[in-house]
Amino acid sequence: MKNKEQNVILDSITEGVFTVGLDWRITSFNLAAEEITGIGREKAIGRHCKDVLRAEVCETGCTLRHTMDTGEPIMNKAVHIIDAQGNKRAIAISTALLKNTSGKVIGGVESFRDISMVEQLRKEIEGRYSCEDIISQSHKMRNLFAILPNLAESNTTVLIEGESGTGKELFARAIHNLSFRRDKPFVAVNCGALPDTLLESELFGYKAGAFTDAKKDKPGRFALAQGGTIFLDEIGDISAAVQVKLLRVLQEKTYEPVGAISTVKADVRIITASNKKLDQLVRQESFRDDLYYRINVMKLELPPLRDKKEDITLLVDHFISRFNRLQNKNICCVTNEVTTALLAYDYPGNVRELENIIEHCFVLCTGEIIEAKHLPASVRPALQMDQIETSKPATIKQMEAIMICQALRRNKGNKTAAARDLGIDKSTLFRKIKALDIKPALYAE
Repeated sequence: MKNKEQNVILDSITEGVFTVGLDWRITSFNLAAEEITGIGREKAIGRHCKDVLRAEVCETGCTLRHTMDTGEPIMNKAVHIIDAQGNKRAIAISTALLKNTSGKVIGGVESFRDISMVEQLRKEIEGRYSCEDIISQSHKMRNLFAILPNLAESNTTVLIEGESGTGKELFARAIHNLSFRRDKPFVAVNCGALPDTLLESELFGYKAGAFTDAKKDKPGRFALAQGGTIFLDEIGDISAAVQVKLLRVLQEKTYEPVGAISTVKADVRIITASNKKLDQLVRQESFRDDLYYRINVMKLELPPLRDKKEDITLLVDHFISRFNRLQNKNICCVTNEVTTALLAYDYPGNVRELENIIEHCFVLCTGEIIEAKHLPASVRPALQMDQIETSKPATIKQMEAIMICQALRRNKGNKTAAARDLGIDKSTLFRKIKALDIKPALYAE
């Protein structure tokens, strides 16, 4: 009777559950486990769990074995299994020790749920809101995403303009990774970080004896990027002398290493970037107009974060996931007060500064939710009303989306619970979710 009662209880659970003894043979297998794996209870019980679940972790790092060896439970680890029909399915598994009434370990228990649909939706969403490592749902950025594949297929010189921290190098790498040069080197050079005397030899290399310390030949960045892409960041900072030499590379596809008497062929795509408006530098006669026209064949202008604040919550989620992996934490979200502060802040350092803010919060946060007290002092004043009133406000639509996403995250994607949390009718929430193009399944885990 006792086993029957246990089976009834286990069968009422929507997650798959099975238990194993110390010999790793399955001792119980509930109805949800049958549905997910496609294997009946009669066939499963008595078999080794690895022969039933057929997950890649069974051979490389069994989670249940880790729990049995260390006593540490595993929570919601995403793995793939092969079901009875031979299909690969994504599941999230959790493990714990199985003990008898006297506290002695007699085996282990593993629960799992099918996340195939969640994984599929996540891939669709990531594809919709990202390009390479660039995360955005801003229409301005989406327009840039749309032209990247065609731009990458060409061999055209590209100029990327945008403030520091807007992701200029990420766009340059995306162009390279989408191009036919993807298997060749991508070489980045920060022209503003090198003095003029070093920049020329750094770019073009030098021959032994070219100057006092030149004991042997040294290849420059153009040589290292041969066949690939060279990214010249902060090109607006280079001197007139280096501008002339760079113009020759663009015009004739050749260059001369310092101290050389012959030219070298340059099979390199050139992508440049600047945090200054180069057309203004041309008018000020501090940048050559002929070089400007050569590098400005295609120009991408990256908006600052303050002009695309609809990306803030998406980026915050991205950085939280990233730092959870790096720091082995389990922070789920931020409070509404933190969201308000982040939306009110102007981000002179753009996306890079937002990333630093979230990392700062991770250092101070010991729980699962980032609170206002974890924010840097420079961001916290944004919570004061007089500061908020002088900052560029978020739109009502943006704030609505933020509140709904926060509620869905707190309730693991459950729309009914989220509506109750927000104090609105369920049908109203469904209508707003559709209008704001929110994907509740993204928050289901």
